[in-house]
Amino acid sequence: MSNEQPIGSGPTSLERDAQRNAVVELIKVAPVAEELGKRFAAAGHRLYLVGGSVRDALLGRLGTDLDFTTDARPERVRELLAGWAETIWDTGIQFGTLGAFRHGTTVEITTFRADSYDRVGRNPEVAFGDTIEGDLVRRDFTINAMAIQLPERAFVDLHGGMTDLVDKRLDTPAAPEDSFADDPLRMLRAARFVAQLGFTPSDRVVTAMTEMSAEIARITPERVQVELSKLLCGEFPRRGVELLVSSGLADHVLPEVPAMKLEIDEHHQHKDVYSHSLTVLDQAIDLEKAADPDAEPDLVLRLAALLHDIGKPATRRFESGGGVSFHHHEVVGAKMTRKRMRALRYPKDVINQVADLVFLHLRFHGYSDGQWTDSAVRRYVNDAGPLLPRLHKLVRADCTTRNKRKANALQRAYDDLEERIDRIAAEEDLAKVRPDLDGNEIMGLLGVEPGPVVGKAWKHLKELRLDRGPMSREEAIEELHRWAREQGIETPGQ
Repeated sequence: MSNEQPIGSGPTSLERDAQRNAVVELIKVAPVAEELGKRFAAAGHRLYLVGGSVRDALLGRLGTDLDFTTDARPERVRELLAGWAETIWDTGIQFGTLGAFRHGTTVEITTFRADSYDRVGRNPEVAFGDTIEGDLVRRDFTINAMAIQLPERAFVDLHGGMTDLVDKRLDTPAAPEDSFADDPLRMLRAARFVAQLGFTPSDRVVTAMTEMSAEIARITPERVQVELSKLLCGEFPRRGVELLVSSGLADHVLPEVPAMKLEIDEHHQHKDVYSHSLTVLDQAIDLEKAADPDAEPDLVLRLAALLHDIGKPATRRFESGGGVSFHHHEVVGAKMTRKRMRALRYPKDVINQVADLVFLHLRFHGYSDGQWTDSAVRRYVNDAGPLLPRLHKLVRADCTTRNKRKANALQRAYDDLEERIDRIAAEEDLAKVRPDLDGNEIMGLLGVEPGPVVGKAWKHLKELRLDRGPMSREEAIEELHRWAREQGIETPGQ
């Protein structure tokens, strides 16, 4: 392939098809891309659609967020956008980037970069370049190092990005050792692109990731969290996780996952916890998509599926007779989940939801042949709260046995539990299980001011509500007075 060529003259039919797709995708946003290209050309500057925008155009999925690069310096870019864009923002101008919005399309234009790195942190010393060649070679992967010059629509591919795209291969423009030394985050991005695109990393990329995995310590937890979340929300997250583990990156960013690779001897057989967890992740995603094919990926469910058994290594006990137990692994796992997710700076609500699912995932296994009382069903629903739909998916996904009879029995049991939940919910409005008296009524009946007594009484009445189901007002008042007498609380009229 020549370094710069018109779209449509690629050397293979697959590449020609990909280039043709790019033209089709560009036509969709032609008013913006064409106008911008002509505006820069008239001013004597070069403008290129670049990076992920070109990659996505070639894959036939270009969106309305477009990335461009140019030889024009930032202040000159601002001048060229003035009077054309509906909105302009310059929050990234120190890095040579300005953003703009026009006709429903967001554009970011960055001056050619020729950065240098101290290889201690990951923030570069920003330097502007003068050539597209210099700009592309500093990019992370070949599939992100292609450009389309506008308005000519000349295709620029200096590092075989098109071939890698067609072959679904992930490689770097420069030597991967140099690329990852400049910015170790690129190693996580490699795993993320594997998960999002289903590509296979080149041998040299995998080797460099493995040898340099410890360099990821230079990256802030916040940046690691972002990449990990994008990886898990990709179309092929299992592949991304497997690359993190096999390269050793997971040892530094998510060590609880490779730790699930427990040694198994011939006397103490048990399921491969690591492989089991990846299968649960796959099955949870299948259930997620079956429930709503158009919904956004459920990060909370996917994290819970991956981490639900991380408490097993710490709780494994070899029993006499060759058995193995993992008593209370859900309790230990929930604590470990909170600790790791806090270290990765996940939002508090996400941490709480994932940890609660890990804690609750084993609860169903106490349900056998419908022997739970209605009270136990109410408590299951109450403890799960708004996480109940996710808990349903996680528990079903957690069945990975190859014994079809056992698997079918577990699924039937959970079908029965869901039917009971639906029946009781229809009768009692389980989504709003609350005491039959509210706080104000409790204070009036007991003759007390706001304080701990009210909270204890409210909790007692809620426990009764879970045990018995709805009570009449008269029954609730009688139970409140009975509780107050047991607590030595004198109530008005008693």
